[in-house]
Amino acid sequence: MGGYGRGRHGISKETTSNYLQLDVRRWQRAGLLEPGRSFSWQWLRGAEVVAALNVRTEPRRAILTYKHRRNAADWQSVEYPVWLEWTPCNYRGRRGWFLCPANGCGRRVAILYCGGIFACRHCYRLAYDSQRETDNDRALHRAQTIRIKLGGTANMMTHVPWKPKGMHWRTYERLVNEAEEAAAHSWPPSLLKRIGVRL
Repeated sequence: MGGYGRGRHGISKETTSNYLQLDVRRWQRAGLLEPGRSFSWQWLRGAEVVAALNVRTEPRRAILTYKHRRNAADWQSVEYPVWLEWTPCNYRGRRGWFLCPANGCGRRVAILYCGGIFACRHCYRLAYDSQRETDNDRALHRAQTIRIKLGGTANMMTHVPWKPKGMHWRTYERLVNEAEEAAAHSWPPSLLKRIGVRL
């Protein structure tokens, strides 16, 4: 499991997508948090398994067992508990949370990230991908999202897709206008200036 992240105490410029993630909501939906369960969890890149761990659940905690290494160091076996906490939902049922196992943390979180041990985003000082985006990037993603919603692709070199069956014309026209406005804002001002477009 080595190679993902730089450790808890180093200032990281990385984002959450650079790390292996454990999401308690996925485990809860799959019924894996019931005490007495044992299961394996894997991460895939395409069809290749890039990391795996074994999990054993007990009342109020999950025991994680796996091997990891940093750089070219020897593989180390680790086993430690991640405590669970439950909060009631508004409409019956309850929601599970991980309590971050990093020393001095204990923060209640839905996702843990692996940089040797599994810990929360705050302990690894990770940003979300969206926090690293420029305004131009966000505008481009908005335009691409609308194109896909209209039944097209994210390819900005194609025409905006025709109105999907069942969509109201007013909705379609609003989305097309939003897509075109977002596309116009997706160009960096320096590039527009270079090609002679007035700002």
